[in-house]
Formats: sequence, C-alpha cells, structure tokens
Amino acid sequence: MAKSKYSPFDAADYLDDEETIAEYLTAALEDANPDVFLTAVRDVARARGMTQLAKDAGLGRESLYKALTPGAKPRYDTVLKLLHALGVKLSALPAHS
Repeated sequence: MAKSKYSPFDAADYLDDEETIAEYLTAALEDANPDVFLTAVRDVARARGMTQLAKDAGLGRESLYKALTPGAKPRYDTVLKLLHALGVKLSALPAHS
C-alpha cells in the first residue's frame, strides 16, 4: 500500500480576505499566551507578503521579522501599524455578557 503524502498545514494559505484574517486574529487574542497572537500576525503577514506588509506599515522588513518572533515584545504602536496595514483593527468587548 502506498503512503499518502500530506503537506504540512499552513494557516497562511487560508488567510485571503480581511474577514477571515480578523476572525483568525480574534481567536488568537483569546489565548492568554501572547506568542499565539504574534504567531497569528506572522501567519497573516506571510499570507500578505512580509515585504509588502513592512512597506505598508512603514517598517523595515527585518524589524517586522524581529517584532513577530515568538517571545518578542513589540511596541503597541508597531502592532497598531501592522494591524492597520493588514486592514483590521482591535476592539474591546465586555468579558461577561
């Protein structure tokens, strides 16, 4: 019997519109681990193209990679620039509905 070959899952392959991106980032924000959110933003950045996102956000490409490395502590204004360049925004909801 022949073995089936599967490609590894890559979320970036499915992040092709603002609504999907917003839902993905919202789900990542629900995790207490900040690296989950940074990984999600990195997935979105790869889907959009790191070079183009860096340009749209007014950041250097290396700075973008550095800001999205697990364990990084990017500045709030850097995160806002990235989200703006991605066409999404953060919003707050009451914790208890």
